[in-house]
Amino acid sequence: MGSKILHKIISPVNVDERRALDIRAGDTVKVYQKIQEKGKTRLQVFEGVVLATKHGKEAGGTFTVRRVSNGVGMEKIYPLYSPNIDKIEILKRAKVRQSKLYHIRDKATKEIRRQMRRSRFMDTSTESDMEYQARTEVEAKEEAEADAMMEEVNTSPEGEQVVEEVEAVEEVKSEESK
Repeated sequence: MGSKILHKIISPVNVDERRALDIRAGDTVKVYQKIQEKGKTRLQVFEGVVLATKHGKEAGGTFTVRRVSNGVGMEKIYPLYSPNIDKIEILKRAKVRQSKLYHIRDKATKEIRRQMRRSRFMDTSTESDMEYQARTEVEAKEEAEADAMMEEVNTSPEGEQVVEEVEAVEEVKSEESK
């Protein structure tokens, strides 16, 4: 009697493919994570440097990815065989001497402090939607009033003289702005 071993697929993840990836500390990776919102699934990409891998290739293996966005460091710990990870791409492989690169956290904060000492603070901002709407409404009212005045001037007998005066004033203003 020959016994047959049947392989059951428990996870939707291709385990052999993930095991063959050989993710190491120092790799720059792109992780495509599945996120469900309102019944729909979308992919969110997280690109960064692998700081550490833990528990090797076994079922509970994880890897930590760090990235700096707008001066803020973010780290995510991903399970290697998670079905919520759609795809993992290894972009670069750096030669590192340590298996855990946690010292990069401190290095980044020191570098940011150094940059902050050299930087100047500026008082600049963008216009909000409310301010934009208010400004466009005021401009539209001013334009409508100007059109009404021009219509009134054009219909009056002294209109031509007034138009010439307005044009002269506008010409002086444009020369002053230069």
